[in-house]
Amino acid sequence: MLIDGEDIRNLNLQSLRQSIGYVGQEPVLFNTTIRENLQFACPKATEQEMIEALKAANAWDFIQKKLGDKGLDTQVGQAGGQLSGG
Repeated sequence: MLIDGEDIRNLNLQSLRQSIGYVGQEPVLFNTTIRENLQFACPKATEQEMIEALKAANAWDFIQKKLGDKGLDTQVGQAGGQLSGG
């Protein structure tokens, strides 16, 4: 098997594994607030860092427009049901 034309048997396995990421089709959200869900991934994140992460994920405009003034403190509901964009 080749990756970028290189036989994978010639690659450093640990380096290769560190280069692979996975993004599932279904988001995993806990039945809590957007803020708390973000803090599971990065407990020391500032509010501005959370907003920047949401902007990078193209989610911040949706949160602002659809969810009103609660913003990061919006409850996501079970499995993120409150955030359904249709």
